[in-house]
Amino acid sequence: MTMAGISWFKYSSPASFYPLAGRLIPWFGAAAAILAAIGLYIGFFVAPTDYQQGEAYRIIFIHVPSAWIAMFAYLVMAGWCAASLIWNTRMSAMMAQAIAPTGAMFAFISLWTGAFWGRPTWGAYWVWDARLTSTLILLFLYLGYMALRASIDDERRADRASALLALVGVVNVPIIYFSVRWWNTLHQGATVSMSAAPKMAQTMLAAMLIMSFAAWFYTIAVALHRARSIVLEREAHTDWVRALMEGRR
Repeated sequence: MTMAGISWFKYSSPASFYPLAGRLIPWFGAAAAILAAIGLYIGFFVAPTDYQQGEAYRIIFIHVPSAWIAMFAYLVMAGWCAASLIWNTRMSAMMAQAIAPTGAMFAFISLWTGAFWGRPTWGAYWVWDARLTSTLILLFLYLGYMALRASIDDERRADRASALLALVGVVNVPIIYFSVRWWNTLHQGATVSMSAAPKMAQTMLAAMLIMSFAAWFYTIAVALHRARSIVLEREAHTDWVRALMEGRR
């Protein structure tokens, strides 16, 4: 077994994960704040005015990163759910539980900002467009995952049931991403693509990517902080948590 493998299994223990997460949170939190400040400054004060949408387009610097993170966070959450089912690891289930609220928040922000973007662009805050509808389903999947967990008292049963729901919901993520290709929708196509040159000015692209990294670092920081709280709650009966609580008094 490699050293990397040993480290991974070491930190799959809540007792080992808890102090590591505590050390990482300030770094990711600070990086998120700095990148968000830089990204917002470039997006709102440096990037040029769009020749078609005018100043209204600047909401994309919040809307697009939020939509990206909402989808990516769901895949990460589902990955942790799969790990919890395959290896029966408690920490994997806790990480999935910790990510869900932030993923739901970004899904809501993407829908909310999309509505304000859609009003001057399409003439309506909401249309039953394929991408909008599938993103709304993504929000419901997050909320359903959290509601299912909360409705089951037994933690292990809650882990398994919510993990299955999360894995079933993964099919919605590629539907969101490819919806503008598969159906005739009002939503514009991808502005950033791995296989083509970006369809925007370099300053616009820089602001969007910086904001995306800020959103992702924020997600990591908040998920780690929430995971620590979940660990303390679910491991309250263990000796190491009792010792930790005694040391805080």
